[in-house]
This record gives sequence, C-alpha cells and structure tokens, in this order.
Amino acid sequence: MEAKEYIESGILELYVYGLLSETENEEVNTMAKNNSEINEEIIAIETAIVALSSNFSPFISAEHFEKIKEKLELKHSKVIELEPTRNWSQYIGWAAAVLFLVGIGYQYNKLEQTNTQVANTEVEKAKMEKDLNALQLKNKASENSLAVVRDINNTVVELGGQTVAPQSSAKVYWNKETKVVYVDAAGLPKPPEGMVYQVWALKLNPLTPTSIGLLDNFRVNDQKMFAVDNATDAEAFGITLEPKGGSLTPTMEQLYTLGKV
Repeated sequence: MEAKEYIESGILELYVYGLLSETENEEVNTMAKNNSEINEEIIAIETAIVALSSNFSPFISAEHFEKIKEKLELKHSKVIELEPTRNWSQYIGWAAAVLFLVGIGYQYNKLEQTNTQVANTEVEKAKMEKDLNALQLKNKASENSLAVVRDINNTVVELGGQTVAPQSSAKVYWNKETKVVYVDAAGLPKPPEGMVYQVWALKLNPLTPTSIGLLDNFRVNDQKMFAVDNATDAEAFGITLEPKGGSLTPTMEQLYTLGKV
C-alpha cells in the first residue's frame, strides 16, 4: 500500500488515539520508521490533538488532561479491535441492481400496455373496416333500389293483400324489354321460421303459375328489394308463403299478395 493510501485509510488517527491492537501498532511503528511522510503525519495528528486538548483543558480536570497528554506523547498501549470498514460499494451495487430490476419491470409493464393498446387499436380498426364495408354495401343496395324505382322503363305492378294477410302489400318492377324483375317486399311481414316467400309470374287463361324466385334472407335485407328471375309474357304476379326451399306449385291458401299487370 502506498504512503498516501495508508495515510488516507484513517489508521494513523486510530494509532494516535490508541485504538489499535499491538500487532497493528507495531505495523504502524514500522511504517513510520521506514517512511518519513507517514511519521510526519503521525506527529501532525498528535500535535493537533494536543492543541485541541489544550483549548478544552479548562473544562476537564488537570489529572485527566495530563493523562491524555501523556498518552499522546508516549508509546501507545493496546486497545480494542476496530470493526472492519463496511464495503459501501457493495451496498451501492445491490441498490443499483434493484433499481435496474425495477426499471426493467416498469419498462416491461409499459411494453405490455403498449401491446394491449396496439391490439385494441387493431380490433377497433377491424371493426371500423367491417362497419364501413357494411355501410358501403347498404349504400350500394340503396342506390340499386333507387335506380330500380326511377327506371322509367320499368312497369310497376301493385300487389294487394289477400285473404290470409289482407294488410300485406308488395310491388313488382318489371322491365318488359329486358324481362328483369325486382320485387319490393317492404309491405310483407317477416316470414315464420322455416318458411320463405315465393314469387310467381302468372298466365291467367288458363291459370299457369311459373316460379321466378324466392325472397331469401328476408330478415337481413334492410331494403327489402329483391332481384328475382326474368319473366316473359306475365299477366299477373303473386307471392305465396312456402316451406323453406320453395314449392313446385303455389299454395293458394298461403297467397299473401296478388296483382295484375
């Protein structure tokens, strides 16, 4: 150990105060004999303590003052062992490790929150896209329905309610040139579970019904505008309620609406 480190260690002060063991006293004596800088430091410490003791001597007895002075001027006797200096750097290291772990935990928590926010954002984005697509489809359906209603080439056939459902009504938009048929079924009640509306193009003499389609997905069709099969030389249109999948011939007892062209 270098002289400077030895001096700064605090052992010389303990030596002067007589707080070292015999072995430690011998070690300091040896170091003082071999190193003038250490010896001068011991003398400086003793001088300072003597001066300090002199300043305070009026407050202590002469007997005690002389004893203290004698101890500083004579060789030092053995004293209790000094408790080893604590390694504060070790505690600082542990504290730093704890802070580091806390920091990692905090960052991990923030990362989890960020991931959750990203996931929620993705869910919201998917929902918005779904809603937007549904809105676009609904707008498209509305545009198509409006185009059908406004088409001056379409013949509008009013279908009135019949005995089984006198309050029912419907409209058929029939383009006689292209034979395309649209049915506005907004005036029909929702069909019971397992049943479906079936549209018929009729020849009246003799009565000859021809199925031109089913009004499937009635409950989810907000516009209630349905495109069915083309019709040729129809003289009337009728709508009956049939079992799911439709029937080969109309069930006349379940004739909901009927109208002549």
